[in-house]
Amino acid sequence: MQEIIRDLLAKIGEDPDREGLKKTPERFEKAIQFLTQGYGQDPREVLRSAVFHEQYDEMVTIKDIDLFSLCEHHLLPFFGKCHVAYIPRKNIVGLSKIARVVELYARRLQVQERLTQEIATALMDTLQPHGVAVVVEAFHLCMMMRGVEKSNSKAVTSAMLGVFRTRESTRMEFMELIKPNLNIVR
Repeated sequence: MQEIIRDLLAKIGEDPDREGLKKTPERFEKAIQFLTQGYGQDPREVLRSAVFHEQYDEMVTIKDIDLFSLCEHHLLPFFGKCHVAYIPRKNIVGLSKIARVVELYARRLQVQERLTQEIATALMDTLQPHGVAVVVEAFHLCMMMRGVEKSNSKAVTSAMLGVFRTRESTRMEFMELIKPNLNIVR
């Protein structure tokens, strides 16, 4: 991989032996390995490692999960927030595992639409809840710094499974819960 990056630097007109670029191929290789580490992990195993049997059947929502990914079309970053909810049937899962599943899928070359669906499907398949809802809001550098150059545009995608798809009141409750609350100080 390092040789490919050296060649790339030369092809764009740079000197790969210049002081500031000498270690760039090595740094890039480490960075790309980190940014794509999600391929080596199984999201269902992550979830199964923290499933608990509880008699809880109300909505569980985690909002504002930070996510960073790479667009598979341009290899440029996209970043934003992910909001996830599920309604347990008989199993709950450790809350951090939901954030780990978001991270795991984000650490692959992605399109936002697939990322959103993959998160929802993994939760639905593994936990067998009454329903799962996922909303991803993200800024895409491939739209911001090249192409149409629209720096304030945000893509919003959703996946609604089970009762979130079939019951409008449940879907609306989730959407109300993830609305930005401007009174919260971070």
